[in-house]
Amino acid sequence: MSYDVKDTGLAAKGELRIEWAEMEMPVLHQIRERFSREKPLAGMRLAACLHVTTETANLAITLKAGGADVALCASNPLSTQDDVAAALATTYDIPTYAIKGEDRDTYYRHIHDVLDTKPHLTMDDGADTVGVIHEERKDLAETIIGGTEETTTGVIRLRAMAADGVLMYPIVAVNDAATKHLFDNRYGTGQSTVDGIVRATNRLLAGARFVVAGYGWCGRGVAMRARGMGARVIVCEIDPIRALEATMDGYDVMPMPDAAPIGDIFCTLTGNTQVLRSEHFGLMKDGAIISNSGHFNVEIDLEDLRRTATAVRQVREFVEECTMPDGRRLYVLGDGRLINLAAAEGHPASVMDMSFANQALCSEYMVRTAKGLDRKVYSVPDEIDREIARLKLAAMGIRIDELTPAQVKYLNSWSEGT
Repeated sequence: MSYDVKDTGLAAKGELRIEWAEMEMPVLHQIRERFSREKPLAGMRLAACLHVTTETANLAITLKAGGADVALCASNPLSTQDDVAAALATTYDIPTYAIKGEDRDTYYRHIHDVLDTKPHLTMDDGADTVGVIHEERKDLAETIIGGTEETTTGVIRLRAMAADGVLMYPIVAVNDAATKHLFDNRYGTGQSTVDGIVRATNRLLAGARFVVAGYGWCGRGVAMRARGMGARVIVCEIDPIRALEATMDGYDVMPMPDAAPIGDIFCTLTGNTQVLRSEHFGLMKDGAIISNSGHFNVEIDLEDLRRTATAVRQVREFVEECTMPDGRRLYVLGDGRLINLAAAEGHPASVMDMSFANQALCSEYMVRTAKGLDRKVYSVPDEIDREIARLKLAAMGIRIDELTPAQVKYLNSWSEGT
């Protein structure tokens, strides 16, 4: 079996951490038990490009239990947990190509390593695998029946491809599932992003002005957690509805040029490019901390910042100091990449339980239905979404009400009024 990991000697540590995460993933555990019996993915080669974490490991093990031949690579150069990669490759016999801190060439070589397995299914977090297939490995599309996509940024890319008529196979947007984006994006990103910023800097959030760029579900989560730790939160938005919501949620809302001079900590979560750029860097105070929790490292214009700086040095792990011509020092965290995975461990297992349950069940759905699907992006079927929510509630020991026959009749009638 082929693999490329940092150090196979880390496998024992990784195995223990995978087991620890599995205890908080009861929904995926139930799916794994059924997959082991039924083998719904038998004969399928699956290429996965995901953050190589303990939670992802449990997904990969579940897919393998379902009969799939899984090959895994990282979806971000800084998100790999090297002990987990080592355990997957050696203990669980899953070909894994991922090294934390790998350069761009290695990152894309690993994607090609996974694609060399000639997959029937793709599973992405950011659509990089799909992008490589469509730009460099188009021949593979002949045998690929479908795919799944984990995150907002990837779904945006894929919908653009579908709109242009170039998408070569159907893909389910796992990110669109309510049991994914309402929980993973908000509670997972919220906690893990703040965790990453604090681990990298050891700064006190209480009393600090914390600027959140983007008030989607991820931005909502970060704003909520930062305020919970005592920060004075400022939200920057381009969408009037989201800006209004942030205002009514109790945050100060203003344009970035107004926030830049007063912010102590900045975090971008927009999915767009150059959200923080030269005009903002010139306004920031000495000591400002700049981070990103959007999928790609394009939200901060690092090229411009480093070009402008008179000196750049690493002052802590994952903290780069850029000294500006006037002596101000700006601090970039995690090379502008996902700070929750660069400097911390990513989302807690209990929330990834639902996200990866969606991945597993949507892979099964794709195997079952792909022949009847068009080359476009599909939402997660409602029955899958609701079943995952039901299983999660049951695992938490929570019961809910059921409609009475009279209530069902009322909701399906039109004759009763005042």
